[in-house]
Order: sequence, then structure tokens, then C-alpha cells
Amino acid sequence: MRHVRRRPVSEWAVVRTFSYQHEAEIVKSVLEGSGIEAITSSDDCGALDPALGLVRGVKVLVATEQLEQAERVLGAAQEDGTAGPSSAD
Repeated sequence: MRHVRRRPVSEWAVVRTFSYQHEAEIVKSVLEGSGIEAITSSDDCGALDPALGLVRGVKVLVATEQLEQAERVLGAAQEDGTAGPSSAD
């Protein structure tokens, strides 16, 4: 298991928002595969109400210093069809 250093909220930036957790996990995996630290975040009442993701979205966040790199990786992956689903943004 890969260790992710704990960062304050201010050190994370939203790179994409999706309606479904699995979509966000695919994009997170693409980013991590490119060496970019990424996490997902959703307010779904601790997984008790997954439908809240449809309303509030599931966010993919990256370390702020890697935001531009993440945008480049996702842009390139979307062009060649390997980024998974498109975001709900």
C-alpha cells in the first residue's frame, strides 16, 4: 500500500468532479500512475447515502503544486482515450 503524506486541506486543489465514485477512482488511478499525488472526496454521509454524489459530486483532488501537471496528464489522456469518463464540470 502506497503511503500518502497527510496534507492540510489548503494544500489540495480540485482537478475534476464526477457524479460517481468509480469515475473519480479511474481518474485518480491515471494521475497516480503518472506520479501525481491524488485523493477523492465526497460528502455521501459516510457512504450511507451514495446518491448524494449525484448532487454534490465526487471530487478528485491533487497536491496544489502538482495541479498544472495533473491538468496536462488528464488532457493528454483524454485526447488518446485513456482518462476514463469525462467530468461533470
